[in-house]
Amino acid sequence: MQSRYRWIIVAAGGFLGCVAAGTMFSLAVFLQPIAEDTGWSRAAISSAMTINFLCMGAAAFGWGHLTDKVGARPVLICGALLLGTGVVLASRATSLVEFQIVYGVFVGVATGAVFAPVMATVTGWFETQRSLAVSLVSAGMGMAPVTVSPFARWLVSAYDWRTAQLVIGLFAWALMIPAALLVRRPPTLASASSAASARSDMSLRDALRTPQFVVIALTYFCCCATHSGPIFHTVSYALTCGVPAMAAVTIYSVEGLAGLGGRLIFGIAGDRFGAKRALVVGLMIQATAAGAYFFVGRLPEFYAVAIVFGAAYGGVMPLYAVLIRENFSLRIMGGVTGAAVMISALGMAMGPLAGGWIYDSFASYGWLYIGSFGIGWGAVAIALLFRPARKVPALAPA
Repeated sequence: MQSRYRWIIVAAGGFLGCVAAGTMFSLAVFLQPIAEDTGWSRAAISSAMTINFLCMGAAAFGWGHLTDKVGARPVLICGALLLGTGVVLASRATSLVEFQIVYGVFVGVATGAVFAPVMATVTGWFETQRSLAVSLVSAGMGMAPVTVSPFARWLVSAYDWRTAQLVIGLFAWALMIPAALLVRRPPTLASASSAASARSDMSLRDALRTPQFVVIALTYFCCCATHSGPIFHTVSYALTCGVPAMAAVTIYSVEGLAGLGGRLIFGIAGDRFGAKRALVVGLMIQATAAGAYFFVGRLPEFYAVAIVFGAAYGGVMPLYAVLIRENFSLRIMGGVTGAAVMISALGMAMGPLAGGWIYDSFASYGWLYIGSFGIGWGAVAIALLFRPARKVPALAPA
């Protein structure tokens, strides 16, 4: 029964991630309509996403640690309630500050209640096929660009951005709460010779001081700083290049579809060749593709880069959870994963704000993609420094 139920956990986790990520990243679709309706600058609106990531990161650590204590289900239910509330209130905002607070803080804290608890729970259910399992969960999250974003674009076209956000908030409540009820705490899994098992007595504080965590967290930070700006601003970039609105949104959707394939490819590669090797290759591809956006201007070119870029950033993201699970005890998985997400969220927070500032300052997104290229190769260099925790062999009986 447990063997079969673990795949239900994977499905529920992927679905929850899809709704949460789709709701949060739908702000990219709303960026231009909100700016045109309210007169707020793109940098100011984008800063709501920056606040979003900062709050998500800080909250992820707390939610992850709470998951270690009480399990993921109550955490996910709280996150679902808060997510819908934040989007509904944002749709009624009458000032920029009000919008930034309710969308940035509420949605950010709510999204933080999803990723770290789900990943910590899923990795706890799997001893084998772990990379594939977390990749499938991440693939669910990657469905956001091909589900929630087109839905948001249709709502904006049919009504207005306020009505669209209100509907999305109501859908978040209706879809996430039932899915959260399916999530259970993982059974106790033991592997006497594993590095994670050898560290079973390590405290969360000690774990966060290890070289393994430091390298994982710094790589995660640079990785997210690389792709957050291109993810958030490419729709707007395409619009400035003369691509029609609905076609521009499909670029985001193509990234998402490519990410699904990338997650499966890199998940299988992680199980076969090791998570570190798969991660380094993915980071190399991601950095190169981010820089390639600088040279595109037509829809077919956007599609070509989006396929490579989406496959790369989608493929590498689940591998951080695998590396954490391989090097740390299940007992503190939620806290360690939450801490890594917190640091990565600082990287995610850089892209939206930097892209908005670059466009407002230069009327072009060129320097955004050049910067992403450089930071991406920095992530590769840091990842190459990773060394797994030593495996401690079990003592033979006297």
